[in-house]
Amino acid sequence: MQRNISISIRILLALSIIFVPLVGTLPTAYAATPSSQIDAVLALDVSNSMKESDRNKLANEAMKMFIDMLSPTGDKVGIVAYTDRIEREKALLDIKSESDKQDLKQFIDQINHGAYTDIAVGVKEAVKVLENGADPAHEPMIVLLADGNNYLNKNGSRTQAQSDQELNQAVADAKKMGIPIYTIGLNADGQLNKSVLDQIASKTGGKSFVTDSADDLPQILSEIFASHLKLKVVPIDSITSNGKYQDVKINVPNANVLEANISIMSEKPVEVRLIDPAGNSVPIPSSDVLQSKSKSYSLLKLMQPEQGDWTLQVKGVAKDKIDINLIFNYDLALTMKPIPSKSYKPGDTIDIESYLISNGQPLDNKELYNNMNAVALLKDVDTGKTVEVPLNNKGDRFTGEVSIKDKHLYELIVKAEDKSFYRETKPMQIDAKSGKVTTPPPTESGDSSEDKPFPTLLVVGGVLGAAALAAAAFFIMKAMKKANRGFVGQLVIEIKDENTGEKSYPQYKKLNSFRGKFTLHQVLQLAPELKETEKIVFTPSNQDRIMIRSNGDSTIEKSGRAVQASNGVELKNGDRITVPLASVDKTIMIEYLV
Repeated sequence: MQRNISISIRILLALSIIFVPLVGTLPTAYAATPSSQIDAVLALDVSNSMKESDRNKLANEAMKMFIDMLSPTGDKVGIVAYTDRIEREKALLDIKSESDKQDLKQFIDQINHGAYTDIAVGVKEAVKVLENGADPAHEPMIVLLADGNNYLNKNGSRTQAQSDQELNQAVADAKKMGIPIYTIGLNADGQLNKSVLDQIASKTGGKSFVTDSADDLPQILSEIFASHLKLKVVPIDSITSNGKYQDVKINVPNANVLEANISIMSEKPVEVRLIDPAGNSVPIPSSDVLQSKSKSYSLLKLMQPEQGDWTLQVKGVAKDKIDINLIFNYDLALTMKPIPSKSYKPGDTIDIESYLISNGQPLDNKELYNNMNAVALLKDVDTGKTVEVPLNNKGDRFTGEVSIKDKHLYELIVKAEDKSFYRETKPMQIDAKSGKVTTPPPTESGDSSEDKPFPTLLVVGGVLGAAALAAAAFFIMKAMKKANRGFVGQLVIEIKDENTGEKSYPQYKKLNSFRGKFTLHQVLQLAPELKETEKIVFTPSNQDRIMIRSNGDSTIEKSGRAVQASNGVELKNGDRITVPLASVDKTIMIEYLV
């Protein structure tokens, strides 16, 4: 079969060579630029000291609100609950529906507490979760809620020096992988170790927050969500409820708003109604308005809302204080016109032109520029000093110039902002030593002079020849794909010792390196005591699913029931199975994630 495929490839290549002179080029097209997606891990210290600091479990509520603020589909969230070990963990879950968010929130509510604390354990595992499951096209992040202190088991073998070394390595790994860690220090008992949390955040490009009250956590999580996506929380005056519906004005500033997240925070019941700019009542929930509720907040997500003044009507318990925040999400990026490639020396000036893009093209909504300011930030890499130069707002772009003073290496970015968001360009480097200029890839701006044609059709004697060749290519590629079909996703594996009840740390096994089929024994690194798992075989299935079969005596359980696995059991994203072993008193627990 392999030889036939090789011959087919050579035939296909030969055909393409023969007919290349007759190829016609189709018009240039540019890919759309979607808004940023997030891959987040929520790492929570669940030691008893944190339990005392947060008796009402507002940390849980804050993290659930963070999940609700994410886009309805596309983002990923993982959860790590730790003490001096991993108490509970959820691998990155790809949010595809509201039920996925509900699954994550239920997981948070089921987290228990433990006696000791080792912050290195939580940070290391959170980094590992992203390393094994993050999408390279997404924005990774970690939110760490802790008090910064370690409470190690005095009867254990773990030392503070070992913990410090492991924490430093985990932070270095996060920095290397571009994972910012946002830390929240809960200082209810006055024992916060602020310096540790500050260092974790500063070394990874995150931010550090401190609060004496768990009541502030929902607000802080809103700030983190906004900061990570280069958005701003738009504060709305708190209201004191009079027991009746009270009007709150919500201004959607422009047509480029993808989502408007309205968080309404109160520990008492709140009812809401919504009126659009035309004065029409909008059903809640509906296809354009999503609603999430918890015991301490209510969140409305307006999808691509109409520009103008909306009216939010809020009814709460009399004399209850209700806090309301607003965060907009935009499908916007900021790009800079490439700097001419010439030799720069001290005394030279560089002209700057920067503008917003939406869906890969220059923004056609000039109203958005009206309330924006922009600056050029020229950093002298050799000295670390940064000069900030205000730019001119020309109504559809920002212009200005910066000066090169020394024979140093410089980094140039433009930052533009209004009251609800900000954007930064990718950095350009100007080396006044060699004169070299390094600019961002031209595809970022959507105005590259390079052609980007669609894949071309091979034309032989008109449409009939193209169709015949396309059909031949289709069948050849189909045969190749079938013979060497790959896998997607990963398996999350835990092994439970039935004698002691102890479970191993979750192991994350990516499947993209396997082709055709693999055995569970291979995934378990061919451990001799688990040899019976070599009879359990995985093969790829349709729609990003996998098929599991047992060719031996091993039992496979799904949803607590034994299944007939000799004919194959299909697993889709989120499915879990258990494999009790007959030769040893162990049970293997497997979750399949795409």
